[in-house]
Order: sequence, then C-alpha cells, then structure tokens
Amino acid sequence: MSYVENNLLPNEQVTYWAKLHWIIYFWPMVFLVGAVAVAVGVALLGWHDGWIASAVLAGIALLSFLPPWVDSLSSEFAVTNKRVLIKVGLIRRHSLELLLQKVEGIGVDQTLTGRILGYGTITVTGTGGTRESFQRISRPLEFRRQVQGSLAG
Repeated sequence: MSYVENNLLPNEQVTYWAKLHWIIYFWPMVFLVGAVAVAVGVALLGWHDGWIASAVLAGIALLSFLPPWVDSLSSEFAVTNKRVLIKVGLIRRHSLELLLQKVEGIGVDQTLTGRILGYGTITVTGTGGTRESFQRISRPLEFRRQVQGSLAG
C-alpha cells in the first residue's frame, strides 16, 4: 500500500494522482543510446576492442537508471477531497500534507523544454509560510487545476 493510501483520513478520497515525468531518465537513455551506437559501430566496422567500450557504456546506463527509478517508485503526488499529499524519497523521506483550506496557491514553473514535454516544478504555498517545491512533475498545470478544483468544490 502506498504512503498516500496509508495516510488517508476518514471519508477522504484521492481525486488526482501525479507522478514524476519520464525526463528523469534522460541521461540514462543517452548512455544507453551511446552503448548501442558503439555496439553497432563495432559490428559494422569490425572494431574488436569496441565491445569493451560498449559494455562499459551499457553498464553505466544500467547503473544510472537506478536512482531515477527509485525516485519514481518512492515519489507520490496526490490531491484528495481534503488535502494535498506529497511524499518523496525512500531512505530520506520528505512529505507534505496540507489541508486544502490551508493552500494559498500552487505555483508552476516550466522551462521551454518543460512546456514542450509536459513537466515542470510545482511550488505549494500554504498559510503560515509553508512553501515547498517539487521538480520534474508530469503535467504540473493539471496538478494545479485539480487542487484549485478541489478548493472550489
């Protein structure tokens, strides 16, 4: 069971789930494409020592997939009919549970690449000075729209 599901209040229901964007796998994919390119070059050009370089790049690609994969599995972003719940981290956990009535605003920051690919940073601002930012969230404008919709409804 997830963190959000374990921490729901009585009569509380999740209305929206968000997740990290696939862009977190960008560099591992670059290493993997490099490994495949070197392997193809080895096969086409007959460069026998190139298999070692390809294997090293493939190993780096596989190892570099682990941190973003763990980040993806250990991050939860949810809007319920009562609260905004966010949890990131596996070993060092950071969580935010903010009642909808205490939400002053949800800021969204997106780079040009983020706008094109559909990811960005959300900043949750609550009454009393609570201000938390979370990066590389998929569809951040939809997350904000869901929070605002829950506040209005």
